[in-house]
Amino acid sequence: MSSVGTIIRVAGPVVQAEGMRDVKMYELVSVGKEGLIGEVIRIQGDVATIQVYEDTSGVRPGEKVYGSGMPLYVELGPGLIGTIYDGIQRPLSDLMALMGHFVKRGVKAPPLPRDKKWHFKPRVKKGDKAFGGQVIGVVQETPLIEHRILVPPNVHGEYVEVISEGDYTVEEVVAVVETETGKEELKMYHRWPVRQPRPYQRRLELDRPMLTGQRVIGTFFPVAKGGAVAIPGGFGTGKTITLHQLAAWSDADVIIYIGCGERGNEMTEVLISFPELKDPRTGRPLMERTVLVANTSNMPVSAREASIYTGVTIAEYFRDMGYDAAVMADSTSRWAEALREISGRLEEMPAEEGFPSYLPSRLGEFYERAGRVVTLNGATGSVTLIGAVSPPGGDFSEPVTVHTKRFIRAFWALDSALASMRHYPAINWLLSYSDYLDAIEPWWNERTGGAWRHYRLQAMKILQREDELKEIVRLLGPEAIPDSEKLILEIARLIREGFLQQNAYDPIDTYSTPEKQFKLLKAIIDFYEHAKRAISRGVPFHKIQSLPVLVELSKMRMSVPNDRLELIDEIYQQAIDALSKLERGEA
Repeated sequence: MSSVGTIIRVAGPVVQAEGMRDVKMYELVSVGKEGLIGEVIRIQGDVATIQVYEDTSGVRPGEKVYGSGMPLYVELGPGLIGTIYDGIQRPLSDLMALMGHFVKRGVKAPPLPRDKKWHFKPRVKKGDKAFGGQVIGVVQETPLIEHRILVPPNVHGEYVEVISEGDYTVEEVVAVVETETGKEELKMYHRWPVRQPRPYQRRLELDRPMLTGQRVIGTFFPVAKGGAVAIPGGFGTGKTITLHQLAAWSDADVIIYIGCGERGNEMTEVLISFPELKDPRTGRPLMERTVLVANTSNMPVSAREASIYTGVTIAEYFRDMGYDAAVMADSTSRWAEALREISGRLEEMPAEEGFPSYLPSRLGEFYERAGRVVTLNGATGSVTLIGAVSPPGGDFSEPVTVHTKRFIRAFWALDSALASMRHYPAINWLLSYSDYLDAIEPWWNERTGGAWRHYRLQAMKILQREDELKEIVRLLGPEAIPDSEKLILEIARLIREGFLQQNAYDPIDTYSTPEKQFKLLKAIIDFYEHAKRAISRGVPFHKIQSLPVLVELSKMRMSVPNDRLELIDEIYQQAIDALSKLERGEA
């Protein structure tokens, strides 16, 4: 690095330096005597404004700023999986080895291990054509992930040298490509600017659901692979535990979990629990397909702003290998607050509630990086973005939630009233929605004989009618409504307690296959149709309500394993037989 400027002003994470005519926007710079990492975010004449990703305490005017000639980037290669990074891709375990339990300023560590050797198997040979995104070779990074070494997207030419199979470090050259401008040496890793989306051939329709095992999500408000969804909710509504469930049980190949500005104790729980979780599909540790980005609320605010881009760029890299990646961002509200603080330091004109006027465009830039695509090498991969939103007081009309809704197609609204009743996931079925229903309906129809949409619609009608009847019951009492309406209230209770509610700590209930989800809902709705007919034939509601089999119906979610679905049919048949006896006057 060469000296390019002198600090003239320090305002929290924002530093101004003069003599910066040669720097570019978003260039990475080294600030002050301790070499703090910063990024140029504004240039006026020869004065550059820099946001610093570390604490600027003690930095004084007159100290030097050094330019790197490169934008803020991440290193992409073997060693990503299972690593815990901070917001600018410094491995926290390596930082702890260097300085103990407290992160000091100006300390740097390579994002990928430089001394570890990986067994490399080439997939190309000398004389082959080279193009961006091509798989040079493979490395078995973990038992769950085959790491496909990719040609950087901007490299094209012909291979003049390819290394043989063997054990190498990421710094060793594995191939040499003859390009129009000369020879390009390729290693097992390359760098990519975090604010620049990685290229692909074309986007695909989002017609495959991301399976989560969570019934309220999978059946009622599904998200497609490559989709974007928000989980807004006030304090204590279960955003973090919902994200944990999605990370553990979703059928994404790679999980990138971003703890963006969350409290230290919450992030500690993530860092402790994730290494202990098992991948349900293989029984292997979940960390063997997970990357964690930890940036807690007491870390520098600028790094919080960068952490979102760091995580989504890593996800795009695995997408380009042909994997389905899922990004869990917890939470985008803290990221927006970082934007607001930096904007205030820059003395920009504030917009709604002090947020900068470019908040919507920044949110759009993030969520638009979701998608299912054909990659440069012809594979199919996806990035699914799941962003938690923490509106103050659970107010969904605040700017971050409102603007987020413009760029997402599924909305899982967490309800503090449901959380206080210990109903988890506390997703409010009246406020939530999904625009992926039409796209993924054919997938469900193949597995349910075309009946999935019908049963989902019937359940939603019952729940909506329950909400209307509750007002009448509050005003006039339960005796004021007819038996047919009392039955709706009872069936709505069955749907809530026997389907929508789910215990993350119950070994059977924590995950429901699509087949179990459909069978559970079908049994409840079909029972409702039979019970409605029985009431029309003169059977009193109180006799139906007192049937012991109703308890069995509500407990099927916990009593029936995913591999014993015939038990649902048996319990349902017991319920129908009990109704038939009532109709015949035998009970």
